[in-house]
Amino acid sequence: MRRRLLALVCVSASLLTGCGVMSDSAAERRTVTVWLMQHSASQDFLDRFTEEFEREHETLDLDIRVQEWTGIGEKVQQALRDDDPDGPDVIEVGNTQVSAYAEGDGLLDLTLESMRDWGRDDWLPGLAEPGRWGSQQFGIPWYAANRVVVYRKDLFRAAGVTPPKTRDEWLETTERLDTGDTQGIYLAGQDWYTLAGFIWEEGGELATERDGVWRGALDSEAALRGMDFYRRLQRLGDGPVDADEEHPPQAGVFAEGRVAQIVAVPGLVRAIVQQNPGLEDKIGYFPVPGTEAGRPGAVFTGGSDLVVPAGTDAEDAAVEVVAALTGARWNTDLASTMNYVPNKASLADSVAGEEGLRAMAAGAARGRATPATPRWSVVEADNPIKEYMTRVLTGADPGKEAERAARRITETLAFD
Repeated sequence: MRRRLLALVCVSASLLTGCGVMSDSAAERRTVTVWLMQHSASQDFLDRFTEEFEREHETLDLDIRVQEWTGIGEKVQQALRDDDPDGPDVIEVGNTQVSAYAEGDGLLDLTLESMRDWGRDDWLPGLAEPGRWGSQQFGIPWYAANRVVVYRKDLFRAAGVTPPKTRDEWLETTERLDTGDTQGIYLAGQDWYTLAGFIWEEGGELATERDGVWRGALDSEAALRGMDFYRRLQRLGDGPVDADEEHPPQAGVFAEGRVAQIVAVPGLVRAIVQQNPGLEDKIGYFPVPGTEAGRPGAVFTGGSDLVVPAGTDAEDAAVEVVAALTGARWNTDLASTMNYVPNKASLADSVAGEEGLRAMAAGAARGRATPATPRWSVVEADNPIKEYMTRVLTGADPGKEAERAARRITETLAFD
């Protein structure tokens, strides 16, 4: 809720007692409306945060309203356009959504606070970079999640192998595991988020920007090397070449007990164990290997940033809320409570006690996000990357198919 104009408060109050005798606390107390997404934080966390924040900020009340992801894009855009006194002062958004909201001057520029007070240089790149539009920081990293390798410890032991440290070792290990009825890895042919990490690890990009113009980049030599690694790894299992990881859901495939590895967020293991409780003590995790030992591979980082609408008239209070939620104390509390990665590499030790989170935090240090253009969501909707992957995996010429996909991405990003 926005602050009412003091003049209006005085007019109303003067009908009874006169504005001059109104208490300072009544005149100054404000409510800060915060939109957070469903399942991002537990109710217990929100209750604890609200109680302590209001105790430390005696003139502020928090009104936290939980939103559903379905349809949230248009709802946020509408809130940024409207001058609604009951609208949000702080909003949680997906890290890759920030540019779409910043493009229309709808968000408050938080660059100064980020550099001066909040340690921007230590933020995870996969959250910090998509939170920028141009040189300005609009999205403040809140939490992250990224893919790791989920594996069967018992199958690794039976094959006489240990978690690999490099991509070459990963291929060798997976080939040894791919025997009999056991798939070395289940990797769907259109898991383009995993492919993106392989491309970034080779030094390639999905798209590049120059002088404000975006172009598809799947046809670069580096990007082609990433696709070739994906092809070599994917063939060491029976993943469908014409579907993504949700068709069928890879949790269900892994739960059947004949898969040695998948690439997924650690939270997916809950669904696996629900379907096959016997696997609970047999599952382990390691970071997606990189090209060099001792350095995890690049991965796509999902998660959320916090933004402040430019039209809020509770600006100082909104900034206080963002500072508290993204600061070390409450950020590590959220990570521990919800099994997330904290927003800074320096806070990774806070989740070091749990194997899946430890692997995820190690990978998050090399996390990336999709190209920071508002039109990337349009690319994903049509997604020529998936078609490209299927064509290569079914024997088409990689160079020609990469050129075709890059051209479609360029056309989509250039459309006005």
